[in-house]
Amino acid sequence: MTLIKSISGIRGTIGGQPGDGLTPIDIVKFTSGFAAVRMAQNNGAPINVVVGRDARISGELVSRLVIATLQSMGCSVIDLGLSTTPTVELAVPALQANAGIILTASHNPKQWNALKLLNEKGEFISAEEGQQVLEMAEQGSFEYASVDELGRCEEDHSWLQKHVAHVCELGLVDTQAIRNAGFTVVVDAVNSSGGIVIPELLEQLGVKTVHRLYCEPNGVFPHNPEPLPEHLTELSRMVVESGSDLGISVDPDVDRLALVCEDGRMFGEEYTLVAVSDYVLKHTPGATVSNLSSTRALRDVTQNYNQRYTASAVGEVNVVEEMKITGAVIGGEGNGGIIYPESHYGRDALVGIGLFLTHLAKSGKRCSELRASYPAYFMAKKKVALNPSMDVDALLAQVMDRYKTEKLTTIDGVKIDFDDRWVHLRKSNTEPIIRIYTEAPTEALAEALATQFIAELTQRAK
Repeated sequence: MTLIKSISGIRGTIGGQPGDGLTPIDIVKFTSGFAAVRMAQNNGAPINVVVGRDARISGELVSRLVIATLQSMGCSVIDLGLSTTPTVELAVPALQANAGIILTASHNPKQWNALKLLNEKGEFISAEEGQQVLEMAEQGSFEYASVDELGRCEEDHSWLQKHVAHVCELGLVDTQAIRNAGFTVVVDAVNSSGGIVIPELLEQLGVKTVHRLYCEPNGVFPHNPEPLPEHLTELSRMVVESGSDLGISVDPDVDRLALVCEDGRMFGEEYTLVAVSDYVLKHTPGATVSNLSSTRALRDVTQNYNQRYTASAVGEVNVVEEMKITGAVIGGEGNGGIIYPESHYGRDALVGIGLFLTHLAKSGKRCSELRASYPAYFMAKKKVALNPSMDVDALLAQVMDRYKTEKLTTIDGVKIDFDDRWVHLRKSNTEPIIRIYTEAPTEALAEALATQFIAELTQRAK
């Protein structure tokens, strides 16, 4: 069993001993700590918390525990029921709540679940607040409410529909253009809440035909739920066999968007953000942001519009912070995460779908042709296992000295930018490994660069 406590939330496998898996005791303790920290920021007064969950098997059980704990702390709860991460993010400020909790382990397999924590803006809490929550949970220095001060709970299951309406009303989403294109789309929602909301969104956007693949929200994932090419072979096959214009895949909490072209080939999760940014920049000039491990193609597209591109440290919180600093009009992460400030500061597959389909419709191109219009880069993702006693920082310092004449970025590990390729080295916070990300103009060059650094790190670690 596994339990991972971090500043962004608590994540683990269901069952096991307390402190060793995501048990009821751990859920209650962590929820209590979060409520206490949020209440302290509200001068100790009761707060309102929005709670939503994905469709995984343990979701209802975890939800009951979280809601009852919040009520025991004197908090009032708005329960959205089956929802998505971006839906909860939208609901928190709209309902003038003080906080939000999303119950989802994102792309992790069915035995996992997690609590993701939001502030009053519907954005992930800061590292500082996350540390406070961890400390509060461990110390147990919180107090439960008396019987007359218990919080209330009300259900509001209207927010998926409100989210759909919100996307359709965005200024750059053109439902008439999508309707005129007469698209046929296949959706793989890995049997989570995306199976409810994505087909409904497509119908409201004007998509002519929607084929559903694994859209029953029962939490029984038919394949690994991370939307990677090796997990989407059935979707690719169905797109071709049905003669569809494209395929859409989302992860269980619907904040990542992966696309399949009409020929069955992946559009590339790195290029979801690139294509959407191209469309947004065409109509709304401004800065863009992605993280250090994302493709250079976004930088290229941004510079084509004479706009500024910036790379942040890895992590949605870091991307959002940099977007706010630079006033970016679009940003996100290369895992298919679209962050569109005109909507909200959070990764949102629904917003990504609305913008992408509008872009595709107005381009007059087939999906594969649109993909071919962008700079071609290829990535490799590897890792090097180290001795647990190894001083990883010292190892990375040696690498920096070796490549000091190249462009170095050290806000998150070490990234080395060469003329036509790059490598990003990041140490893990939970295990003795260094993750290696590379990108180059060809797949062979990306793999060769990764192999080169695996060998170099291994040699230096001896």
